[in-house]
Amino acid sequence: MPALVHQFDWPDRVVVGTVGPPGSRSFYLQVRDGARSTSVGLEKEQSAVLAEKIDEILDALMADEGNRFSVPAATPAELVDDDPLDQPVEEQFRAGLMRLGWDPTTAQVIVEAFPLEEAAEEEAEPAEPSEALVVRMPVGTARAFVDRTRLVVRSGRPACPICGGPVDDDGHVCGAPAS
Repeated sequence: MPALVHQFDWPDRVVVGTVGPPGSRSFYLQVRDGARSTSVGLEKEQSAVLAEKIDEILDALMADEGNRFSVPAATPAELVDDDPLDQPVEEQFRAGLMRLGWDPTTAQVIVEAFPLEEAAEEEAEPAEPSEALVVRMPVGTARAFVDRTRLVVRSGRPACPICGGPVDDDGHVCGAPAS
């Protein structure tokens, strides 16, 4: 077990947000419960995959005829969170390994994040992570998390209509082959 576990069983807020302008944004998974808050650094791709996989869990629960949980198909209006990240954003660690789970006893999606650890070359066994973030969120909160995260990921630089690459404010060198 990691030496330090930041555990949030019924958080007041769990969101992905960014700091910085499009093109140089830093992504964070931020969780708050009362006055206690933790921010974990993510890559943009990690954020997108996290939302996708949580959405798959929720959709699978909705499709299961034996499911006794009421899983919303859309974000409940009272759970929409468009606010910026809580300030100051202080990165606890940068996430490497992440795991997802489902707890049917509490009807919560579980997200676990572990630090990106640089393994020593001579070590045969990976080292135990030094810390972890464990977040348990109810299905409505999880649906809101998915929708917000997808919006945050899409809100970066616009895509080039020819090559699909990002277009910066100072221009774009298109990598598409000439026709």
